[in-house]
Amino acid sequence: MVYMFLKRYVVGPLVNVAFRPEVRGLEHVPSEGPAILASNHLSVSDSVFMPVAVPRQVFFLAKSDYFNSPGLKGRVMAAFFRAINQIPMDRSGGRASATSLSNGGRKLQEGQLLGIYPEGTRSPDGRMYKGKIGVARLALETGAPVVPIAMVGTDKVQPIGARVPLPRSRARVATIFGEPLDFSRYQGRQGEHALLREVTDEIMRAIQALSGQVSVDVYAAEHKKRLMEQKRQETKQAAAELVGTAKDRARTAAQTARHAADSLTHRDRPTATDDDASGTTAP
Repeated sequence: MVYMFLKRYVVGPLVNVAFRPEVRGLEHVPSEGPAILASNHLSVSDSVFMPVAVPRQVFFLAKSDYFNSPGLKGRVMAAFFRAINQIPMDRSGGRASATSLSNGGRKLQEGQLLGIYPEGTRSPDGRMYKGKIGVARLALETGAPVVPIAMVGTDKVQPIGARVPLPRSRARVATIFGEPLDFSRYQGRQGEHALLREVTDEIMRAIQALSGQVSVDVYAAEHKKRLMEQKRQETKQAAAELVGTAKDRARTAAQTARHAADSLTHRDRPTATDDDASGTTAP
């Protein structure tokens, strides 16, 4: 109830007036029954623009951080996400992630729309990263069709680090829905890893065909870790260079001070007169 109220009377009108987002291929989203809405992920605002475009409610697998943050702000955020029926997604892998996917599977079995970002996290640079097999596992477990979706321009109106999306004159947002992919022929084979990988790659190719992004055969999370490690090393190197520069300056200053002191000592030292040099006086 909260979800549809916000969509119809608050968020939807605000987004449509402020951004005038383009929507294409909406006819590919079923008007009833289950479907997996699999989208690329450029910005936090993807989870605003795409649901606004879809007449039905979309249940998202939202990262568990939104539900576990500390403090008053964290509690308010968790209450909000629960109120709009979003599903916590543990991305640590193993049993925890499997449980989260099962919660999503139950929504599909109830005939709902489930939104998922196969890349697992936002793209750090606008490219499309390797999809995780969770989306394929859901499709093969439930038999639900997969609707590929391309979000375009959301990273321009809300870049990484920006708190809210803001209208920008040269940035247009578009949500593009592709034709549903049917994997029902593989239903029940979600235990076959090779098949899961094949299905996931097919889904990612369909999304890439809509978005036009450059594809990268590596997981976004792994790339982000490498970027963080690279930044850490660069920071460490910069600090070392700064310390080295400071030492060099201190050494130079010390040498300059010693030279100045030597010059003063030499200048103030008494010198022998001509009479002193003769050693005798005339009789």
